[in-house]
Amino acid sequence: MLERELDLEKAQVMFKLARKNNWGHKYDRLEHFKRFQNLKEIVKYLSNIGWLIIYDKPNFTGIALNTQHKKEILDFIEKNITGIKGMIG
Repeated sequence: MLERELDLEKAQVMFKLARKNNWGHKYDRLEHFKRFQNLKEIVKYLSNIGWLIIYDKPNFTGIALNTQHKKEILDFIEKNITGIKGMIG
């Protein structure tokens, strides 16, 4: 997969979380993101750089955006998804 396509998919995952206000301790279940083809790779990468927080629960895995990296996350989303500038924040 091209790097540009992977960045777009990362931005889409983070946009979905940001739109639902999933920051910090407010997480969403990983199973709600199964439409993304490279989900495992994206989650691993974003958690390694500290942009994604993973919550391992007994019955599911939750993910949320890290508020400590909010500016970088929003900049990345706006850079990779056209036409959404100012829609999240």
